[in-house]
Amino acid sequence: MKVPALAVSSLLLISHFSLAAPVQVVASFTVLADITQQIGGNDVTVKSLVAPNGDPHSFEPTANDSRALAMAQVVVVNGLGLEGWMDRLVMASGYRGKITVASSGITTNTMQEEGKTVTDPHAWNSLANGEVYARNIMKALEKADPEHAADYQKRADAYIQKMQQLDQWAIQQYKSIPANRRLVLTSHDAFGYYGKRYGVTFSAPLGLSTESEASAQQVGDLITQMKKKHIKHYFTENQTDPRLVKQIAVASGATPGGELYPEALSTAEGPAPTYLSAFKYNTEQLLQSMR
Repeated sequence: MKVPALAVSSLLLISHFSLAAPVQVVASFTVLADITQQIGGNDVTVKSLVAPNGDPHSFEPTANDSRALAMAQVVVVNGLGLEGWMDRLVMASGYRGKITVASSGITTNTMQEEGKTVTDPHAWNSLANGEVYARNIMKALEKADPEHAADYQKRADAYIQKMQQLDQWAIQQYKSIPANRRLVLTSHDAFGYYGKRYGVTFSAPLGLSTESEASAQQVGDLITQMKKKHIKHYFTENQTDPRLVKQIAVASGATPGGELYPEALSTAEGPAPTYLSAFKYNTEQLLQSMR
């Protein structure tokens, strides 16, 4: 039986689309991986180098990570000094493509650490910055896969709309809390952008990196500050050792407020498996402690 030429052509076209491989994306840590997945949908396959509940500051890449990077079509990083290990990994992998810096274009915060001015890398914790991240990632996917550019745009627009709604919800929620009750102790300085956006004052024994160390004087000063400002609650973080913050809390009389997810999402079974669910969970935990 002879198959008509038009039918053969149609079958080949269907085969082409069905076999079109998704864009291979490697993201440095889970927050970026989730934003990429939300925008990329079925048109991408995303690998996060740092696993759920993992610390992006102290991450140690493996040979498997190097191989994944070598095969990637798009690589997404936060930048701003967060991934100190990334340059070594890129060199080891032989990756030669462009690296998408998701934080490109935001207005950065700085702080003093050990006499030096350092940039705060945790920009995603403000949803206003999250919108910038989403647009940068969308553009990278469009460039790598122009055929699905309209799909990336559509998903990004819908995702950003959800982000904006959640951002306004948080702003309104905090307006109902007196400023003198919006005071919180956490493990390290991961909430600078969040605090600036939503009017919350955070204190922490460790600096911008979980690898920093607090001196005895710094710990003593923090305990004094907490007592003076009547900071009543402390929060641990899913990716850090909670022992130091608990010691400070005991000395100052603060009570536990729960666990936050500032820079590592939970597993799918946890309370913060996506960027937006982590933001909402963190905000609800904080608001509950203030009320």
